[in-house]
Amino acid sequence: MSRASPRLEAALKRFEGLYPETIDLSLDRILRVLDTLGRPQDRLPPVIHVAGTNGKGSTTAFLRAMAEAAGLRVHVATSPHLVRFNERIRLDGQLVEDAPLIAWLDRVHDAVDGGEITHFEATMAAAILAFSEVPADLLILEVGLGGRFDASNVVDQPAVSVITPIDYDHKAYLGSDLSRIAWEKAGIIKAGCPVVSAIQGDVPAGVIAEEAFSLDAPLTVLRPKDMQAIRTPLALRGIHQIANAALAAKALAVWGHPAINDQAIETGGKTAVWPARFQRLSDGPVTQRVPGIAVWLDGGHNPHAARAVAAELGRGEGPFGLVAAMMAGKDAAGFFSAFRGLESQVFTCPNAEGHNGAPPDILAGAARQAGLEATACEDFGVALDRAAASGARIILICGSLYLAGQVLEQNAELPV
Repeated sequence: MSRASPRLEAALKRFEGLYPETIDLSLDRILRVLDTLGRPQDRLPPVIHVAGTNGKGSTTAFLRAMAEAAGLRVHVATSPHLVRFNERIRLDGQLVEDAPLIAWLDRVHDAVDGGEITHFEATMAAAILAFSEVPADLLILEVGLGGRFDASNVVDQPAVSVITPIDYDHKAYLGSDLSRIAWEKAGIIKAGCPVVSAIQGDVPAGVIAEEAFSLDAPLTVLRPKDMQAIRTPLALRGIHQIANAALAAKALAVWGHPAINDQAIETGGKTAVWPARFQRLSDGPVTQRVPGIAVWLDGGHNPHAARAVAAELGRGEGPFGLVAAMMAGKDAAGFFSAFRGLESQVFTCPNAEGHNGAPPDILAGAARQAGLEATACEDFGVALDRAAASGARIILICGSLYLAGQVLEQNAELPV
């Protein structure tokens, strides 16, 4: 990933080491800082808060595109970034600029005043400060991890809480009990505030319904006919994106802003942008290295996401080459199992520099365990070359958002 400007990098670096754990799900630290800053979370535009395991980013992208198509000014918070930190904070449609971001980070640092806070909590506090001070009609706030104790969960009265499909992920932090994971995600539901849920499995659906009932929060669950109402083709590829677009449209309908109409929903569906989600790479240094081969990029990193991508990949004509890296601790065998039955070979490589990636030989072993032919490679370039030499007609770069960011930077396709 590319570095931030020296001044922004220095402003961000100050928050490293202020708490011994990189991730420690709790609201105490950020709430203390926000209190010192005068509770900016109470001065936000109407908030649509988005949690879930898969589809959060795509649903957020559709929400933004549909609302903007209706002429609304929209703020967005997402994570992680792919190439530049600025991607995490979008103010009225534009990525935050360095100078104001540094000023907001400075104020957060002063409010921390030598106390404890994680890097993510500090930057979320800066984002909330920014969103409270720049006028907009809507804020789309994406959960970082979990929900109940995520640093984004500081809004007492969201306009709508949205829960995308729930599955296993981040087991080191959320555990392996699906009901517990669903409880974490359902923690964004607030008393009396409407919640919209994707179609869920029995366990998550039950947990969400119970949480909504206990808080007297009106619950709307997506229905098949909601998906049938979405006009295709959509800007984001994949059959699964129909459900994400329908979830966004339903959330906006529940919010009930008068500017949101059918035309805005259709236009937003056709204009939404979300990099590294089954994205075909344009002509650039990466694709020029494998001429004549279509190169696709997807940052999904769990079995549920892999199944969605494999279903779309299977609509093309193989053979396929998968160039894959993953974070350590991910369910690699489960991820690769989604591609069983496709005419595919796997070429594993290290994750992007600075991230705790699984060793390529371990990943290759997981792919073989899933029934795929796999080769461990020393770096991304070698993996790409070997995938091309295998006779692949389509190459899918997958398994890690951090690898996706590295590839976008190398191919000169920076998110804007």
